[in-house]
Amino acid sequence: MNDEGEVVGLDNCKELMDEIPNKIKNLMGITTEVNLLQEDGKHFIEIEVFSYSVPISLRGRYYYRSGSVKQELTGAALNEFLLKRAGQTWDDVIELRASFDDIDERTIKIFLRKAEEAGRLPDIDGLSTPELLEKLRLAKNGQLKRAAIVLFGKDPGAFYPNTFVKIGKFENDDFTIRFQETEEGNIILVLDKVLRTLDYKFLIRNISFEGMNRIETLEYPVAALREMLLNSLIHRNYMGAPTQLRVYDNKLTLWNHGTLPEGITLDKLTKSHSSYPRNPILAEACFRGGFIDAWGSGIMKIMDSCKMAGLPTALKNKQTLSINFYELKPSNNWLIIGSIGS
Repeated sequence: MNDEGEVVGLDNCKELMDEIPNKIKNLMGITTEVNLLQEDGKHFIEIEVFSYSVPISLRGRYYYRSGSVKQELTGAALNEFLLKRAGQTWDDVIELRASFDDIDERTIKIFLRKAEEAGRLPDIDGLSTPELLEKLRLAKNGQLKRAAIVLFGKDPGAFYPNTFVKIGKFENDDFTIRFQETEEGNIILVLDKVLRTLDYKFLIRNISFEGMNRIETLEYPVAALREMLLNSLIHRNYMGAPTQLRVYDNKLTLWNHGTLPEGITLDKLTKSHSSYPRNPILAEACFRGGFIDAWGSGIMKIMDSCKMAGLPTALKNKQTLSINFYELKPSNNWLIIGSIGS
């Protein structure tokens, strides 16, 4: 047929009827219906392709179309695509290399204290660590999931190399670094480590007085910093680059690999919206432990914290490849938050 849908005919239709089904099967591994039809004495071929519940490759490679451009899926994007089509997420996969000896009992105790304060994890008295992780859906049939490693692991970096957080003090030219630190460990411990390191080494404490009392406040609201870190650690792509935190004299930036979930726009982040976590098993466990709220309110909490600290906010978006930035603009400082997948 031509572009107007008119049958113009095929001279080699019988040869094509033999070649086309074999080529499709050999190159893509699927079976299609190839029918020879006729109209006004002219032959044409109809190829009927049925929907498949699994991804289909061409010569062992996977492609997707963005507008009129065909692009190949590779690396982390391919891994995430295959998991999604299989009905799984990265954090829900069983980690066959891990055992319960890789779980840090100290972190479990911290988590249980937080969960008791939040009141979101009833009926846990007397549960062993394996039973607790099964209840939190962090383990299945005695095997740990990836989420259990990044949340409670003794050394998550032994399994997933980019789980650490890099912190650097930079000049305002964006590339001259004064000094840097790296914090490693599971999410619960890294959260505390990064906040302490920022307080002790990277951020300035403003000093004021009320009567005879000396008051010290961090230059950025602790609540906003904590929410930023939690979002970046829980909702990040763990197959991508590590979380990076850059501190300048007049701004602070936090970013990692990831994109906004489907259906979420920048404008929706500043309003009430549903939560679409990239790592739902991990996010659910953190909700049970009282670390986050599962209401998609992370960005609004950060903005409210800045407003309460007297910092007017403005939200805008910058995109570089697959990295999203969200900026809160105080009067003299910039607070850029990478809240990936929240």
